[in-house]
Amino acid sequence: MAMTITAPKSPTAAPGAGELFQFLRDGKPRTRSELAQITGLSRSTIAARVEALLDLELIGTVGSSASSGGRPPSNFAFAPKSRTVLAADLGAAHAILALTDLAGNIIDHLRADVDIAAGPMATLAWVIKSFTELLQRNARGLDTLSGIAIGVPGPVEHSTGRPTKPPIMPGWNDFDIPGTIQQHFDVPVLVDNDVNIMALGEKTLSWPTTENLIFVKVATGVGVGIISGGELQRGAQGSAGDLGHVQVPGGAAKPCSCGNTGCLEALAGGAAVAKNLAALGHPVQTASDVGKLAEENNTAAIQVLRQAGRDIGAVLAMCVNLLNPSVIVLGGRLARAGEHVIAGVREVVYYRSTPLATQHLVIGGSTAKDMAGVRGASMLVISHILSAEAVDKLANARAATRSSHDTTKESLR
Repeated sequence: MAMTITAPKSPTAAPGAGELFQFLRDGKPRTRSELAQITGLSRSTIAARVEALLDLELIGTVGSSASSGGRPPSNFAFAPKSRTVLAADLGAAHAILALTDLAGNIIDHLRADVDIAAGPMATLAWVIKSFTELLQRNARGLDTLSGIAIGVPGPVEHSTGRPTKPPIMPGWNDFDIPGTIQQHFDVPVLVDNDVNIMALGEKTLSWPTTENLIFVKVATGVGVGIISGGELQRGAQGSAGDLGHVQVPGGAAKPCSCGNTGCLEALAGGAAVAKNLAALGHPVQTASDVGKLAEENNTAAIQVLRQAGRDIGAVLAMCVNLLNPSVIVLGGRLARAGEHVIAGVREVVYYRSTPLATQHLVIGGSTAKDMAGVRGASMLVISHILSAEAVDKLANARAATRSSHDTTKESLR
């Protein structure tokens, strides 16, 4: 009778180390006994999983608890400084890049004026060069890099990271952004719409317990990041939140870059607002110029910004009635021009939405301001690389490497 030989299984670290790690991500120190009580697992299983996480340097010891007799038990907690991620927020005319730890704390950052219309090759060459600069000027940056996330100002197919017919990004349609970046950095690369990552950044920084939030970016274009039930909503093809190309009720038939007329972007986007004020005889070219005049109490600038807020509010009122958010946050260059845009939004949203939907609704400006994008991008990739499944893969890869080294040493004896 032939003997069946079964190939040995690949060495694995303690199964479920990634699941245990999720309990420690809040940063609170816990002993093995406390972890056993929380999870219902045996102490031997907890010990093996803790050892695997210590080996990955994802957790560390942080002192000891009071002893009930014998040696005091050690406390273990998340070690966010053990690894780093890179984040990029690419707008139509600007970019902010950052290096963060695993808690999303910004270690270093840089910003520049970048024309997204220059195309993917030129733009991403600058991103790669700037990422390299951030890593080189921070000790251990390259050695600890674990992931990259990039936000772009257009619809993105989230599963592939490829832009999908973005109106203000000529030449970017279906371009392989992750593949291009991974030619230089061998780590996971995620790409999302810039407003989605801003919504994540704002929620993380200012509204961590809020389950239903809308983030509105008012800059060259107008877009919305939607968090509902605590989850970012991207839609079927990743185009959820493209508010700039919703027709404004009763709006003028102004042509829009998307090919339609009367879109919110054509009436209240940065270029439109600057054009409206210039038509009144003021020498302005950008939304920032409009904001500066408003800060000087220029009546015409204030009126133009207030009307832009009303137009945005007319479309947002429909979103409020449909999605019933508890918080609406306005960010982007135009929203940062002052309270005038936000005042216009409040005026129309509270008037046009149902009383129940606005009973506890908060409408305000961004707390994270221009750093919302990179904060959100870092959290996007951190959630990916620190998921239970991803941590288990890391632990198993480390166990297999150690086993291979042990086998090699044994054969050399």
